[in-house]
Amino acid sequence: MDLGLAGKRVLVTGATRGIGRATAGAFAAEGARVAITYHSAEDAAKDVVQALGAGDRAMALPFDLAAPATARAVTAAVEERWGGIDVVVANAQTWEWINPEDVPRFEDFPMDYWLSRYRENVEGHLWTVKYALRGMRERGWGRVVLLSSVTSTRGNPGSELYSASKAALHGFVRGLMWTGGGVLANVVAPGGTVSENLDAQDPAIVEKATGDTPSGRLSTAEEVARVVVFLGSAANGNVNGEIVYAAGGVR
Repeated sequence: MDLGLAGKRVLVTGATRGIGRATAGAFAAEGARVAITYHSAEDAAKDVVQALGAGDRAMALPFDLAAPATARAVTAAVEERWGGIDVVVANAQTWEWINPEDVPRFEDFPMDYWLSRYRENVEGHLWTVKYALRGMRERGWGRVVLLSSVTSTRGNPGSELYSASKAALHGFVRGLMWTGGGVLANVVAPGGTVSENLDAQDPAIVEKATGDTPSGRLSTAEEVARVVVFLGSAANGNVNGEIVYAAGGVR
């Protein structure tokens, strides 16, 4: 299937590892030019750019979900170099994973600390989409894909604010789907995914997550990336405003 991505200009936030990195690679493999963002892992970002083809095929830009000005700087840099942005994949997030056995009660959470992360995980994406959307609408074509999580609907111990931040993206896309002008917007919600983040977790937790998955295994980052790439492509002619679960049946 021709996804119609050759020459398209793609921005993937948070793409130095995991699903973001796999997504950037999958777009590049389809002939797209790919800009990635990083927060602190500049060396890793440079490695990704080299893997994507460097030259005029890829670039890496610093980005901070907590600083709206960086969202404007990133979109402006891509537009200046390539003339526009056709596809935005909002993948970056800021959150610390907590072992369920160590999760404090919600009433004991240090709210200022967690609320700042909630705002970053919501507002950082809203700013990024805002700055990219005008050009998409003017050109009459665009794709927006937001990365959420099955935790938004299924929940986990201690996930109150994380789940809320991801669920906020579901509400956002239900409004964004009315953008029109050839722009389609969707959410992809992965579950437990085989990546560097998962490798760092307790094997017992990974085993339980696998056992709780109807397909009997966890998705790989590359499998989730293929869903993202389809939704962000011309092959997606009219899937719009959907929450697509890429989690082996978990939702």
